Amino acid sequence: MKEWLTSERCLPSDWRQATLIGRAWSPDAGGPVPVAVVDGAVRDLSPTASTSAELLNLPNPRNAARNGASCPLGANPDELLANSDQDSRDPRRPWLLAPCDVQAVKAAGVTFVASLLERVIEEQARGDASKAEGLRRSILSVIGESLHDVRPGSSESQRLKELLIAQGVWSQYLEVGIGPDAELFTKAQPMSSVGTGADVGIHPRSEWNNPEPEIVLAISGDGKTVGAALGNDVNLRDFEGRSALLLGKAKDNNASCAIGPFIRLFDERFTIDDVRKAEVALQVSGPDGFSFDAHSSMSQISRDPLDLVAQTIGANHQYPDGLVLFLGTMFAPTIDRSAAGKGFTHLVGDVVTVSTPTLGALVNRVNHSDRTAPWTFGALALMKHLAARQQMRQS
Repeated sequence: MKEWLTSERCLPSDWRQATLIGRAWSPDAGGPVPVAVVDGAVRDLSPTASTSAELLNLPNPRNAARNGASCPLGANPDELLANSDQDSRDPRRPWLLAPCDVQAVKAAGVTFVASLLERVIEEQARGDASKAEGLRRSILSVIGESLHDVRPGSSESQRLKELLIAQGVWSQYLEVGIGPDAELFTKAQPMSSVGTGADVGIHPRSEWNNPEPEIVLAISGDGKTVGAALGNDVNLRDFEGRSALLLGKAKDNNASCAIGPFIRLFDERFTIDDVRKAEVALQVSGPDGFSFDAHSSMSQISRDPLDLVAQTIGANHQYPDGLVLFLGTMFAPTIDRSAAGKGFTHLVGDVVTVSTPTLGALVNRVNHSDRTAPWTFGALALMKHLAARQQMRQS
């Protein structure tokens, strides 16, 4: 996978003018440090902020990243990216981690009509992929194109809900897809997300699963959206299809949440409007020779990104350390891979690339979650690491 991890492939097309912040494992520091790519160089920002969360909670994180105290990391962007391939990593050199640390990791679901229909199909199929195609035809014959122009929470959506209930096709997924309240859930624990170059995990008992290419917003503790990254919300369609109460098991497994390669901070060159009009590409390259490309247009999202932020953080729910928020995907993997009528599912060894020109590319290889690198460095380890660094500075 090392050949995929270059600045040309993984960084934004205008990366030399962008402000990119993230985290790297620094062997010299003995743990993670916040970093920034500024004017083509990688800088260790730990003299300015000890964590990614602290940096993003500063009054002006972009100025802090560009002008605050820093020191060289000891690797340029290409070296840092290349050493992020966990299969060929030199542990004596720094490598990229997920760009968030102690922030909450939240996700919005069912925010695109295409994925909404697939969630309804999963529910009706009870997790059995062989039933999906027949159900898809049946549900579309009733719903047709009626959902595409419906604004969630509107009086029109309420009338449509009543109609669908009368026709016997109402679903809990339609409720969050066109109702007033978005589906918002905890995707992963703080510190558990993996970065570019790492393996992503699918549960070994899952037989129907898929990547979910998404844009991820970075939000400060006071609710300000300060930047964006790419994400892969790895999903087990069979687990969630059996019961929505299995959402936690379908979504939160070892290495099932990938974010990266960096968070791009908003500025005059990159704003929330660039998120709203982004085209997110997905590429899956399998060890069996399978290749698949798809695109997800953020212009098709049913709820505005900032509306999702407002439903996530506010008077009813605070996140003092900030959060990152997956915005959902329109990716609906209906292509048959292994057998007719079975749809798409991952094979171990798939290389998954999520990309868009303004944010670069997030690249990961698929493995079973019990064979990915175990998660061992959590919040307690981080606190011990920071305390040890502080003691070193004072001695």
